[in-house]
Amino acid sequence: MRVAIIAPVLVGLVLSGCAPKELALPADPIDRAATCGVVAAAHAREGTTNIAAPLPFDQQGKMMHYAMLAASEGKAFDRARAAAVVDRMPQVEAGITSGDWKPLVKACADAYPATQVAGPVNLPGDPLQARTGCYALGVFLAKALGSQDAAYGDRLAEYGKMNRGLDARIGDGLKARGIKADSEQATTLKAEALATMVKLGPPMTVMTSCLESYGSKA
Repeated sequence: MRVAIIAPVLVGLVLSGCAPKELALPADPIDRAATCGVVAAAHAREGTTNIAAPLPFDQQGKMMHYAMLAASEGKAFDRARAAAVVDRMPQVEAGITSGDWKPLVKACADAYPATQVAGPVNLPGDPLQARTGCYALGVFLAKALGSQDAAYGDRLAEYGKMNRGLDARIGDGLKARGIKADSEQATTLKAEALATMVKLGPPMTVMTSCLESYGSKA
């Protein structure tokens, strides 16, 4: 089982020239999320000349959000499902960018309203769930985007610093509830907390609220 996804650069999201075909969102949830991820990347790259450059940090998060939402349809975050969406994106990319993809921007917004949250977001009222969710989201993003450290290193470093400060507080919270840090119960709590955070809004928007609550300036 894969434990993290690697966010794709999706090089080649360029507009096709003639007679674009009309597109619709697929019914299959994996294909639908992958389609919207490709549309988000195409929309972010519209008007740019260097299609090989990494997307802006927040735009990269918006693209990733569709895979993360597909992985959060249940109570707990499903990493294998997120990976399935990411793997599907390059497979559907050509058929989307060669067609009339622009109407899908609104279709994706309607299908995934959490992607439209502008922030700030309200973190869960349970301190352990909020801290664990922020920690898990920070770890997920660091693993997914770590290969692009030159582009995103400063922002990811903020997440890492926050997480180092949360380590002991989360450990104390687990201990207070009689949960061992290396137990299946702790793993489940973490997966459920991550799914909760994903549903609050775009990952970088949520992380901004996490940093305000638990970062160096909190």
